[in-house]
Amino acid sequence: MMIKVIFACVHNAGRSQMAAAFFNQLVDSRKAVGLSAGTEPGKHVHPEVQAVMSEVGIDLSTARPQKLTEELAKDAQLLITMGCGDKCRYVPGLRRDDWPLRDPKGLPLQEVRRIRDEVKARVEDLVSSRALA
Repeated sequence: MMIKVIFACVHNAGRSQMAAAFFNQLVDSRKAVGLSAGTEPGKHVHPEVQAVMSEVGIDLSTARPQKLTEELAKDAQLLITMGCGDKCRYVPGLRRDDWPLRDPKGLPLQEVRRIRDEVKARVEDLVSSRALA
């Protein structure tokens, strides 16, 4: 069975994009897939997020924010929220976890790098705990 994990934040332009990109880089694509979504999707991924992800070989220039909908989440097993609190919708039957991560929008690159590295560490823990690599 394919495991589907949704990473969600408010604008789907920073933290959730980083998490889904790291997740998909680390997992066996035959076992799992990560998607990112937002409750109020922005128009594009934040430039500072694109820049720091590019530094680690991940290109988010073509990534587009999308809305977190019941349709998107219907066959997922896990929803990981990042700072959207009550704005992230409840999806019946879907396990939910929250990663309290700072929003990288408008921060200096040094701070965005710290957030990126924390996101990566959390994703690595998730992947190893579920044996998805």
